[in-house]
Amino acid sequence: MKYTTVTTLKMVVGLSWVLGWGGLTGCSVHNPASPAAVTPAPKSFRVMSYNIHHGEGMDGKVDLQRIADLIQAEGADLVALQEVDKGTQRTDRRDLGAELAALTGMTCVFSNNFHYQGGEYGNAVLSRFPVKRWTNRHFQMLKPAEPRGLLQVVVDLPGGEMVFMSTHLDFSGDGVNRWSSVGEIEAVLPQYAGLPVILCGDFNDVPTSRVYRRLSETFDDTWVRAGAGDGFTIAANRPNKRIDYIWVSRNAPFTPVKAWVPSSLASDHLPVVAEFQFH
Repeated sequence: MKYTTVTTLKMVVGLSWVLGWGGLTGCSVHNPASPAAVTPAPKSFRVMSYNIHHGEGMDGKVDLQRIADLIQAEGADLVALQEVDKGTQRTDRRDLGAELAALTGMTCVFSNNFHYQGGEYGNAVLSRFPVKRWTNRHFQMLKPAEPRGLLQVVVDLPGGEMVFMSTHLDFSGDGVNRWSSVGEIEAVLPQYAGLPVILCGDFNDVPTSRVYRRLSETFDDTWVRAGAGDGFTIAANRPNKRIDYIWVSRNAPFTPVKAWVPSSLASDHLPVVAEFQFH
């Protein structure tokens, strides 16, 4: 599978650059601190998974500022986003990933899963860590459905590289496409042998499902290890299901020490957040 390398650009106040590599679509708008600035390596980092519903909140308004404020308030260092628009009619041709990157001071990688309303629609990742390379896998849909994919981003954590993934599985009731997609997720893992993996997303299935049980054979559910309560993420105004997850591979050199679901009406989903501590 062909990888794409991200080159960080210097950021000019008020101006962001949107880049595409290798036939995929990406965005990068953050310049890390100068190499001369020495800061101690962090002992922990935070991950968020958030289906942002193309920026539309429960009030029907598209407002990226409140999503950015939530990301900042929760101290997220890596954010897996789903339902992200770029250039679509419904969001006034805006590049939501690039705008969120500018608002949060993070680097963005966006992957298009299908063309929609004259633009693109897919998953994205925001990162405070350097992005080394990335790729996107389009899932094979066994039954007619909205195309979905698996965005894979290799980031440079203190001490080594990590694979950070953002995905959004099909919502169809019979689960055929979801089951097939989990098999495709498993199929990409061997190419990252030796690297820790964090897999995030909207899996459109609850913890009693066969999809959840299958993922549990390879990954640990951070909510089970470090969360408290039900962890419901949908719907945002009256949550009654847990379908958004942060999974971590068992070879990771870090451990989830806390997981929580912040309250917000900025989307129809609630985000799930986990804090990891390095061993």
